[in-house]
Amino acid sequence: MIYEISSRILENFETKDTARESSLKLSRKMVRISGRAIKSIHRGECDIAKQLLDEVSTMNREIISELEDHPDIFHAGFVENAQQEYAEASILYSILKKDRVPDPAKLSVKDPAYLLGLGDVVGELRRFILDLIRLDRPHEAEKLLEIMDEIYSTIMLFDFPDALSRGLRRKGDVARSLVERTRGDITNAVEHAKLKEQMSELEKKL
Repeated sequence: MIYEISSRILENFETKDTARESSLKLSRKMVRISGRAIKSIHRGECDIAKQLLDEVSTMNREIISELEDHPDIFHAGFVENAQQEYAEASILYSILKKDRVPDPAKLSVKDPAYLLGLGDVVGELRRFILDLIRLDRPHEAEKLLEIMDEIYSTIMLFDFPDALSRGLRRKGDVARSLVERTRGDITNAVEHAKLKEQMSELEKKL
């Protein structure tokens, strides 16, 4: 009898181990491809980014299906990390394409992963703003700063223990710092642009 019980338990463990190895591999791939999608977005390769995001979406659904009977593995942490990267890339893509920002249900990601990914979008938007400043287009950056500030305000609504929010408060602290630094960068750039314009007008008069 003990042998029969242990055999059944062993079979369950083998099934769980197979599911873990497969989902772990897919999760790592989700992280890598999400990163590639973000790089493509920064390069202006939106078609490529969309293809990569569709690929990640498929892998995410595979993981959800594979771990349906293994919630302990699903909540081990690595799936949430992968979904966080996927959410970040998807939200960034939607913002820059001026599309409707997808909600967690549409992406099939859990709320904490979505919010953590949303927090990371602030840093990516700052990169775009710095590029616009270097191109002497600070006024175009002001709209992105508004979005950064909106994301920060949204994150700060979720003042819950880390056990629930998964460290979202720290994301909020980082977002606040990035928003303030970026606001200063844009202000300086706008003032510099005004000064250049005034000097150019003065040169014309002379």
